[in-house]
Amino acid sequence: MTHGQEGGHVAHGFPHRAAVGASLTALYRRLSPDGVHRYPASVPPSDVALDDDEDLHLGTQRVARALVRHLRLPEARMVVSFRPMEYAATVELAAGPEYHVELNDRFRTRRRDIGAALAHEITHVLLHRLGLGFPGTAENEILTDVVTTYLGAGWLLLDAFRQDGVESQKLGYLTPEEFGYVLAKRAEVFGEDPSPWFTSAVAYEAWVRGRAEADRERAAPGPGRRGRPVHLRRRRAGGRCLVPLPGLPTAPADPGGAGAAGPLRGVPHGPGVRGLGRLFRILPVRPASSGAVHRKAEGRPCTGCTRVSRQRGEVRCRTTRARQDPKETAQVVSFGSGTIRRRRPGPWGGGVRR
Repeated sequence: MTHGQEGGHVAHGFPHRAAVGASLTALYRRLSPDGVHRYPASVPPSDVALDDDEDLHLGTQRVARALVRHLRLPEARMVVSFRPMEYAATVELAAGPEYHVELNDRFRTRRRDIGAALAHEITHVLLHRLGLGFPGTAENEILTDVVTTYLGAGWLLLDAFRQDGVESQKLGYLTPEEFGYVLAKRAEVFGEDPSPWFTSAVAYEAWVRGRAEADRERAAPGPGRRGRPVHLRRRRAGGRCLVPLPGLPTAPADPGGAGAAGPLRGVPHGPGVRGLGRLFRILPVRPASSGAVHRKAEGRPCTGCTRVSRQRGEVRCRTTRARQDPKETAQVVSFGSGTIRRRRPGPWGGGVRR
């Protein structure tokens, strides 16, 4: 299987935001947070730099070995060669432990970018060994760029981005700003600052824009808390619920909001109704067990909620189950598609057996 890195027209912005997020999620799921934290430091510039007086092939092999060690592939051996080709580099994903990497001939005179090309291709080997990939080729290349950057070698790909009067080049499939965004995500987790490593002015500017986007995303409120239903927040907090007394009229729902002067939405109102005590019974509601949602409250104020809704059925809530007769040996409750038999319920509601 052959992989490459694309060049040509340079896109900007964040067109692959969804693919970048999916790649980070897939990486954490495959390695686990502990596995990701085995890469606390990025590869240093000194390990991937080739001097002008250093032998090209020996120096390239040295850089490849440094990246193999950084990506924790101790059993992998890279055989690197140069040839004319359309792409920047390719790698042959075989059974291993020896992998053949081919670099474009232009890197013979652009030695400082050899580390960037090798970082992308060696990450392909890492993903191949992990069995981590997406169905499409484009998604796999984005995944490779994201993993390379997040595990500490992708700053080389961003630093290879140059646009000036002498040359114009970009490696990788992410936009420069997306490389900066993933670098900022890594910097947030590991406390790194890659700014001193950049030798390209446009690469540094892309890093700044990507970092600003990551900061803006982190400062924005999460969508989950805004949309969390009130009864779920009340159940999590273990507060009290207000139950309207029967027979009192309630205000109609007002989607546009009635304002401070109008009646509260869903609150009983009408002539002759005065005081909170005439409107509600104040019942203590304890947090229900996992998966249960309070459906309604019944009984005396001192007993609290007596029924919860779970799995399309109704069962007694935790408070009521704790007060039942401990000598009761079994209770069968129907749940629509199945039946649960509760055995010897105790203070915590007893065991459950299907």
